[in-house]
Amino acid sequence: MNQIYENYTQEDQEVWGILFNRQFKNIHHSATEEFSKGAELIKFTPDAIPNFDETNKYLQELTGWKVTAVPGIVDDDKFFELLSNRIFPATTWLRKREQLDYLEEPDMFHDVFGHIPLLANQPFVDFLQGLARIGLKYLDNPWAIHLLSRIYWFTIEFGLIREKGELKIYGAGIISSPGETEFSLSNKPEHLAYDVEAIIDSSYRKDTFQTKYFIIEDYEKLYSSLPVIEKVIEDRLKMAPENYV
Repeated sequence: MNQIYENYTQEDQEVWGILFNRQFKNIHHSATEEFSKGAELIKFTPDAIPNFDETNKYLQELTGWKVTAVPGIVDDDKFFELLSNRIFPATTWLRKREQLDYLEEPDMFHDVFGHIPLLANQPFVDFLQGLARIGLKYLDNPWAIHLLSRIYWFTIEFGLIREKGELKIYGAGIISSPGETEFSLSNKPEHLAYDVEAIIDSSYRKDTFQTKYFIIEDYEKLYSSLPVIEKVIEDRLKMAPENYV
């Protein structure tokens, strides 16, 4: 599937600009420095929906990654295969003006605005690729994939980082959500140090804000935790619930 750029309407471009300006202002002091840096390096602006061909030229030079268009959420095997080959799948459809504040299914604002800028950070993408390789190893084990999804959820989607003594956002699920941006940094949820075992033992919900967030100290330590992730999953498989599907 390709991104057919000429299919975007004037309304699509306007919606992108509205969402971009609103959220970029919202996260200017809340998101990890690497997000703003990455967005600048890959030339993201509110003036136009990113063209994947152009974005890929920048990403290839920076980290060797690229973005590919997909129709929607992809199956685990395809998802892990793409990531293991340094390809990030992103949908190309954008919400309508009347859907600015909430969607049940991620659109390209989440996939592209939320995820792509951090693909310019090498330790981060190395971690992402490492998670995918673990996923490919356990494709035939639904319980292992479920445990791995908890790591992905509490890092790639809803992770926090401590930078210069302050809590910052790096998870795409927060970065693309005005409401969760404010909530995640408030005193309402739990803020916990990054701990692989604690994350793997934590369930999550997709229909509300998270009740807790895990904080990394830097992206290099996130990447270096991959062997621990694999080891903890191996240990938990020995205690897997029967007939998990």
